Amino acid sequence: MAKTITEQIMQAHLVAGRLEPGAEVAFKIDHTLTQDATGTLAYLEFEAMGVDRAKPEVAVSYVDHNLLQTDFRNADDHRFLRTIAARYGLWFSPPGNGISHQVHLERFGAPGKTLIGSDSHTPTAGGGGMLAFGAGGLDVALALAGQPFYLVMPEILGVRLTGKLPSWVSAKDVILELLRRLTVKGGRGKILEYFGPALKFLSVPERAGIANMGAELGATTSVFPADEQTGKFLRLQGREADFRILENKGQGDYAQVIEVDLAALEPLVACPGSPDNVVPVREAAGTEVEQVLIGSCANSSFRDLMVVAKALTGRQVHPRVSLEINPGSRQVLENLALAGALVPLLEAGAKIMPPGCWGCIGMGQAPGTGAVSVRTFTRNFPGRSGTKGDLVYLASPETAAAAAVFGELTDPRRLGDYPKVAAPRRFLVNGRHIIPPLPEKEARGVEVLRGPNIVPFPELTPLPDTWRGKVWLKAGDNVTTDDILPAGSHILPLRSNLPAISQYTFSRLDPGFVQRVGDLVSGEEQVLREGAIIGGENYGQGSSREHAALAPRYLGVRLKLVKSFARIHLANLINFGILPLTFEDPEDYHHLHEDQVVELPHIRERLLNGEDRLPFNILGPDGLKEREIRVKVDLSDRQRRMIALGGALNLVRGG
Repeated sequence: MAKTITEQIMQAHLVAGRLEPGAEVAFKIDHTLTQDATGTLAYLEFEAMGVDRAKPEVAVSYVDHNLLQTDFRNADDHRFLRTIAARYGLWFSPPGNGISHQVHLERFGAPGKTLIGSDSHTPTAGGGGMLAFGAGGLDVALALAGQPFYLVMPEILGVRLTGKLPSWVSAKDVILELLRRLTVKGGRGKILEYFGPALKFLSVPERAGIANMGAELGATTSVFPADEQTGKFLRLQGREADFRILENKGQGDYAQVIEVDLAALEPLVACPGSPDNVVPVREAAGTEVEQVLIGSCANSSFRDLMVVAKALTGRQVHPRVSLEINPGSRQVLENLALAGALVPLLEAGAKIMPPGCWGCIGMGQAPGTGAVSVRTFTRNFPGRSGTKGDLVYLASPETAAAAAVFGELTDPRRLGDYPKVAAPRRFLVNGRHIIPPLPEKEARGVEVLRGPNIVPFPELTPLPDTWRGKVWLKAGDNVTTDDILPAGSHILPLRSNLPAISQYTFSRLDPGFVQRVGDLVSGEEQVLREGAIIGGENYGQGSSREHAALAPRYLGVRLKLVKSFARIHLANLINFGILPLTFEDPEDYHHLHEDQVVELPHIRERLLNGEDRLPFNILGPDGLKEREIRVKVDLSDRQRRMIALGGALNLVRGG
């Protein structure tokens, strides 16, 4: 009998497989979401399947990432997303309506439901008792077409929360503490399920902030129970009918339990370079700050921004500091206005942005050269802010507010008495700005509008019998999707144009990569038209962007051999027919170098026969084998067929 919340939801949605760690399972999906940076490609993939209408109970297309309309391309993409939603029966949340995860929690989140979204922070909905997974756009497209979502069953890690948060310590500090303990690799292959007596003190937005940044742990997802706090949140949203109690039935089924005493926590900060580079704020105190950004999908709720507004009331932002506020949704912004919070923010010197992601993905808000930026965001990977050599600290709204006032990193308890924030009896819920699905008959008459920047999805070729190519790049540990294919204001407008966006592939690791690969496949080396990428641990951590798999595939990358993969990137590689291999002996990593010719003999036959240990040959200048190493392939039968055929779309089409 299912005991954990995770198992209860999974059992109710199980289509195939058994709930045993390491086994492939498939689930029915109730909700899908996309955001504009990944949505354009996801809907092109959906169209390629020939399905006439979206199948899930709730499917929503959000525009929240790419809000800078610097030329026609962003506006064209938004028009495409609006008309594709109208044509295929989706909800559409337009620019300025808010961040997908915040709006979905407010408008659609319901305990016990399943959700996949083409954004790695989709697990935010776990704060409301949903089982929510970040995924590549193709997985979302498949769910839109009525296909189940496949997953390697993770272990379930229990996180027991006790005590009560002290003044000026918040939910952000809880997830920073877990990152400090577990690192960005500590959640790989695990679902984090929260329980314990402290939950009665944590509201749904606070829980959502914790679940959101479980993605930074590498966790498959995070989930909280549905209890009195959940019911209270849904009543505030006018959605009492969506509430159901969902509680774990004993902690004995957890693979491991971690204890966190909230009363023992202090304000924390993640220092530049990685979300797990966490220290107490007191250890970084005195660091001069020039920029403070408050918002993002982790910390842009009514509660978070009310605390900041009250902390800044009667105060001025330090003259050296630029303070910008990114509300999570139009609902948050409207309720802040009703509560009288906007005037204190403006009087203090804050700039209020339209609800959206903005600087979290490098869409504006880039810091100055050498300037320290304190952000309540989710990631501080090098260069993600849009500034090379950036110095980005991740902190709670409380710590960020203190940095804005004092112009330096400091313990927020310097601000005095902790503000009291009481939720209203009911939120103002203004649903006029999200467009509901059209009736099916009416939807069939909608013309999907496509600008010249929207390029059809490419054909992907099957795997050859024997594969031979060159090592095109050798990378180290913790390579991010930003390293593989960056975000930012000059690249995001190309998300629907694969030939154009592929020109930025690996530009952070090797600025000459695309030119070098182009020379290889167009010159005298025409026999070696495809290449291999070599990597270290946790390859592909970060966002769900499938472009980080598809752009290399478009250029000719056919296999990636690494020490270990991040989950979503691994799934994206498989979806696009890139063979994911890991070293049997990690020391063999040192035998591989750029420009070596490598070979996988009889790979198609070996793959389809289910072999899980393969010979990987390193060839000499004469084309003869110089060294053989052994590599592992850990794929289900379905995934093996997918790779052999060239990707998931080819499998869906029947090969």
